[in-house]
Amino acid sequence: MPQTRPAIDQVAPTTAPPAPPKALSLEERLTLINTEMTARLDEAAVAYEVNTAHIPIEPVDLADVVTVPVDTGPAPLPDLYPTPVAALLQRAHHRLLTGGWCKDVLVDEDGARCMLGAIRIEARGDSGLEASAAAVLLDAIRRKFGDDVDSVPSFNDAHGTGRVPIRMVDQAAGLADARGL
Repeated sequence: MPQTRPAIDQVAPTTAPPAPPKALSLEERLTLINTEMTARLDEAAVAYEVNTAHIPIEPVDLADVVTVPVDTGPAPLPDLYPTPVAALLQRAHHRLLTGGWCKDVLVDEDGARCMLGAIRIEARGDSGLEASAAAVLLDAIRRKFGDDVDSVPSFNDAHGTGRVPIRMVDQAAGLADARGL
């Protein structure tokens, strides 16, 4: 008799269900989109070349196309204020904008001026007008920054850039105009 072996239950191997797709990271999505957009742009470039190959072109001289404005120098100062002190402060503001601002001296070696230096040059020797403009400027500064400001030169020299001092000269012109000075 043949020898019989006990039957072994053979279970068919089962495969594990596939894992759900892993979500792409932002970098992976951006790379995928970049690749897709590059392919689309390449296709568009080829289509453009094919569609325009039959069009004859003549070279264009850029001098005929590109024009630049004529250099006319700095813009003229508009006459906004009819009163003498306000007009002086407006001219001083314009001088600071066009000629430059400095600190620690009235005029530096490049010709830039401090607040008082701009007022002095624009007063054109009229010391009474210069004093009135400096007084209005000091008042405008004190209105904005408090009574701790000793003088116009000390305020000017306390700043590292001319942004605030130049703005204060402009505000002082408006104040002088409002006062009728």
